This record gives sequence, C-alpha cells and structure tokens, in this order.
Amino acid sequence: MAMASVAQQLTSTKWSPLLCKPTTTQTHKQRRPGIVCSIAISSANNKERAKLKELFYNAYERCRNAPMEGVSFTLDQFTETLEKYDYESEIGTKVKGTVFGTETSGAFVDITSKSTAYLPLYEASLYKLRHVEEAGIFPGVKEEFVIVGQNEIDDGMILSLRDIQFELAWERCRQLQAEDAVVKGKIIDANKGGVVAEVEGLKGFVPFSQMSTKSPGEEIIEFEVPLKFVEVDQEQARLVLSHRKAVAGIQGQLGIGSVVTGTVQSLKPYGALIDIGGGISGLLHVSQISHDRISDIVTVLQPGDTLKVMILSHDRERGRVSLSTKKLEPTPGDMIRNPTLVFEKAEEMAQTFRQRIAQAEAMARADMLRFQPESGLTLSSDGILGPLGSDLPPEGLDLSEIPPAEEEY
Repeated sequence: MAMASVAQQLTSTKWSPLLCKPTTTQTHKQRRPGIVCSIAISSANNKERAKLKELFYNAYERCRNAPMEGVSFTLDQFTETLEKYDYESEIGTKVKGTVFGTETSGAFVDITSKSTAYLPLYEASLYKLRHVEEAGIFPGVKEEFVIVGQNEIDDGMILSLRDIQFELAWERCRQLQAEDAVVKGKIIDANKGGVVAEVEGLKGFVPFSQMSTKSPGEEIIEFEVPLKFVEVDQEQARLVLSHRKAVAGIQGQLGIGSVVTGTVQSLKPYGALIDIGGGISGLLHVSQISHDRISDIVTVLQPGDTLKVMILSHDRERGRVSLSTKKLEPTPGDMIRNPTLVFEKAEEMAQTFRQRIAQAEAMARADMLRFQPESGLTLSSDGILGPLGSDLPPEGLDLSEIPPAEEEY
C-alpha cells in the first residue's frame, strides 16, 4: 500500500527539467527523485572528462612520437617559410618591400613582417622632396630598402631609400672620376674659400682657385656649371671639384665661326642669355639677332626657345662668349620673318663667314709684309704665311750651288 502511494505521488508531481526538483513544496522524504537526477548528471560529466583526457593523451603521444603525422608540409618547408616572411629588424638590414599606401609625410611599405614598415619623406631620396611620389614611390612599387630605425609607438620599422642611394652616388662619382668625365653641378652655396655644388645628389666643394669665372660666388648660386672630379674620398666625406678643368676641354670646341645649338635662358633689354651646353652661357646681343632692327626682343625670342647660334668671340679669361644669328641669315631680316630657314642654312652660312675671315686674315698678313719686308716672311701661292722662298720646287734646292758664308770684318 505504501509503495503504491509513492508511485502515485511521483507520477502526479511536476518536475523542473533544469533543477531536477519538484515544483511543489515537498517533505524531506519526497526529495529522493532529485538526488537520483544529480547522480545521473555527475556520471555524465565523468564520462566527458574521461573522453577529453583520452584525446589530450593521444595528442600528447602524437607530438612526442609522430609530430608530422597528417601534416601537409614538411618541417623544412615550415622553416623556409618562416625565414622568408620573418625578417630581422636590426638597423642596416636590407629588405624588399611593396608600397601599399602614401601620404604627405611618407609611404607605408609591406615587407611581410609582423608589423607595417614606414618610409619617411626625408628618407625617400637624396634630394629635397615635397611628396614621395616625386621619387617614384607609388602604391604597388617594389623596392629594396634598408632598416634605419624602429617606431617606438607601434614597433614598426623605419625604412630608407636615401642610404642606398647615398652609397650608389659615391660609387658613381668614383667611376666618373676614373673616366675624367665632365658633369653638371648646381651651385647651392658659397663661402670665403669657394662654392658648394650639388653633384649626383652629393655636396661637393669647388675652391675659387678651381673656378674659371671671376664672378663672386653669391652671383652664381642656383646656376648649373660644368665640373670635373679632383678628389673623391667617401671615408673622409671629401668631394672636391674643378670648374676650370671642365671648362678647359669645352672651350677648345668653341672656335670662332662654329655653330652650336642653344636654349634661351632669359631675356634682357640688351639681348638674350643662351645656354650653349656644358654649363656655358653666351650673350646674343640684340644687335646680333638680325640685320633688321628689333625694337622689342620678346617679339623674336622667348625663354625656352631652341636655336642655332654662331660663336663670334670667346673671352676665356672672363668666361664670356658672344653669339650671333645675324651672320647666319641668308637674307637680311630672315631671323624675324623665317627663323626656320636661318637654322636650316646655319652651317652653310657659317662656312661662308669662316672663308671671309680667312681671306681677311690673309690680306692682313700680306699688308703686314709690305710694310715689314725685313721680317723674312712671305705668302705662298695658297696664302700661307711662311719664310721667303717657301714656294720651293718638289725636288728641293741644290745646296752645292750656294756659296759658303764668309765672316765680315
């Protein structure tokens, strides 16, 4: 009777699925079904723990005895990948990277390391820039960089192209010195001893003793001049240059009557300053532009114009060159009406000018001989100045017919 009563009570009582407790208030004897539920849950937890323990044990054994079992790559491949993508961050280390973003102050570079690397603007080039794009740095560009520091905020690496270019510039200067080459240098500063010129991105010194121009250093700042290397010493950071040596070779090519191509640098009321190459500028005076009168030079020439000019004179001591297009005109006024024709006929007209000069010089020598017969010089049939009797027969003279010289008392 008692068992039937307990069974009836169990079937009529509502149980909570979460707490395994009866929903109605029961006596101590009526809570036995809750104890049975707790034991069942505890047993299930023990089974799960046993399964996890077995899984961990099996994984531990595999790591000890067969660590690469089931892995799709070898240990060597894994090590090689780490070496490829995990760079050393020591200063001076060269790394390859790809630019993926730019801003005003620099560029972001992916060097496949743990953090993003940064290229500051001042490290992008040997020259002063306003934006990294002026140095050819755009997203997608791949370059070799050198690590020069580390950002304290995010531990990112600071990169430089400038350091690499610095080494290449010194190597280039050594090569140019060995070739005795003439280079263009921009004068950027002056002091008591000389001027400072920028060559291949480096600053070199030109002593005043090595300058062919007599102009003060301050007057030629921002000018480009031809230079040769005198001393290239990277260890001592000494780069000494010479303007005089560079100009000496160029001046030999500036013969009177020769035709050169130049570019108009600037215009003045009295004429135009023409860059004729090699860092040498000449003056095309307004009176030497055309046979026709020119009231305003701007109506004929503009800065940047390219034209052919003829060398009229060259003062090597003062470094001044006088030019002319007037002498190249086939017909007076062509430089104003048809400058293209003047440039096409430039060599032909210059040749005519040189022939006239040669004839004038021959006539001058002949006149000189008329008034100075005691000089012992005469003109040959082809106009060459030489000693008397220079028109000799091909077989020469028979010296046996010449009487011996006698002493005079």
